[in-house]
Amino acid sequence: MAGRQADKAGMEPLAAVSVTLADIETRLAGHWLTILGGFACGDEAGLPRGTRSVVMIGPGGAGYWPHMKTQPEWDGAPDPVDRWSRRVIGRLACELGAKALFPFGGPPWHPFYQWALRTGRVWDSPVRLLVHADQGLMVSFRGALALRQTLDLPAPPARPCEAARHPA
Repeated sequence: MAGRQADKAGMEPLAAVSVTLADIETRLAGHWLTILGGFACGDEAGLPRGTRSVVMIGPGGAGYWPHMKTQPEWDGAPDPVDRWSRRVIGRLACELGAKALFPFGGPPWHPFYQWALRTGRVWDSPVRLLVHADQGLMVSFRGALALRQTLDLPAPPARPCEAARHPA
């Protein structure tokens, strides 16, 4: 945002922005996006320097596709959903002093599969497809936010079908 200085990793100083999961969810809702999970981290390879939390973002309900088809990126050019994701999630990252990360546009490729598992809200199925706590097999990640602050993340739910994985 105007007047704030980002560092070399593209993130604003820690004190510049304070945000909660509810703040992020509210900002995402108008774009039919939602938080699919998050995890705390320290300085790790593959993440912008200073990242303390990563929030995974994906489609948030039945209105996602009708909304998507009304967007300027739905213009017949290649990769409209990726271009829209860059615009919307990229703008949100700027507003929050975060860094937007995407599962497309590499190399380098960000490890979204591994990040999803780290949230505790997503599990790998026996055939290696991801299963989300709320979205099931229809989970899709449009991007992630790397934040400099440690967010208060909810405890992960119990893994579904654990009994099926380990029958008596």
